[in-house]
Amino acid sequence: MEDNPTIPGKTIAIIAYLTLLGAIIALFMNQEPKYRFARFHTRQAFGLHLMFHGFALFSSVWFNEYALYGLYLCYIVLWIYGFLGALSNKEQEVPIVGPYFQKWFTFIQ
Repeated sequence: MEDNPTIPGKTIAIIAYLTLLGAIIALFMNQEPKYRFARFHTRQAFGLHLMFHGFALFSSVWFNEYALYGLYLCYIVLWIYGFLGALSNKEQEVPIVGPYFQKWFTFIQ
């Protein structure tokens, strides 16, 4: 049986992926003490949720059914990738947009 130690801040990182409200709650949960792992995944999740809601708002004005399918598919795939990274104790950026989230959301400490 493999021993899987718990990384400090793992619970906060998992909460961050549970909706935009979860990302905001994770911001406040990681105020004191600050965990590097939680900060990384909070930035990733916050960026994913903002990207999804921003594009969904844009798509509601410019309605295209296929664009919405693509938006949901992209969001679900990236969300699963990030969430599984948090569950498996890895700091892996989501493809394509992950490095930007780490750079743009430096206010998340």
